[in-house]
Amino acid sequence: MTANLAARAVLWDLDGTLIDSEELHWTSWRETMAQEGIAITHDQFLARFGQRNEVGLSKWLGEGATPEHVQKIASAKEQRYRELIRSKGISPLPGVVAWVHRLHDEGWLQAVASSAPCENINAVLEALNATKVFQGIVSGDDVRCGKPDPEVYLKAAASVGVPPERCIVVEDAAAGVEGARRAGIRSIGVSHHGIHLSADLVVTSLELLEADAFEKLLTNVHVAAIS
Repeated sequence: MTANLAARAVLWDLDGTLIDSEELHWTSWRETMAQEGIAITHDQFLARFGQRNEVGLSKWLGEGATPEHVQKIASAKEQRYRELIRSKGISPLPGVVAWVHRLHDEGWLQAVASSAPCENINAVLEALNATKVFQGIVSGDDVRCGKPDPEVYLKAAASVGVPPERCIVVEDAAAGVEGARRAGIRSIGVSHHGIHLSADLVVTSLELLEADAFEKLLTNVHVAAIS
């Protein structure tokens, strides 16, 4: 897509930024690994939460695991996760619904830039009734390198035809914020638990953002962190 120099876009991380998905991911991983005869702890889950599946699975299964076995388990886990979304629903994080619709109404283009599989992203957007406000999706299926590599954000910007310098990333993880920096994109960090994020603007909740926060950040006007 040809870049539109007048357009502006927001590139959203998914897990922990748009939605609170930790409990459903934990349940689906615990159940899937139990079927393999492996009991994982919540601490083990948290240590790899947000990483690409093959990274965590390789550690849990050991060096003898074949790529085919890793892929089979990963696919089973993601299928179970989608089943849980459709049966239990998924909750947007505070401020998300208001902001994505406000930005849409103000003419911002929006894309999801996540390491999650595309099917998961689609299931989440359908559950949130938000498919119409996002013009692009770049998933873990579309990139070779995960965050903090900038690839996912550069592809997300390209997917909506907006140059990186006209985009803003919204992220909750340090690796994602670093990926935005490497891509040359300003970022808003959502630090739910006081985690240090080196974003251009950091808030503990999107509800605390000022009404013109995105516009100010894009035009490089100084905005202070809000806690």
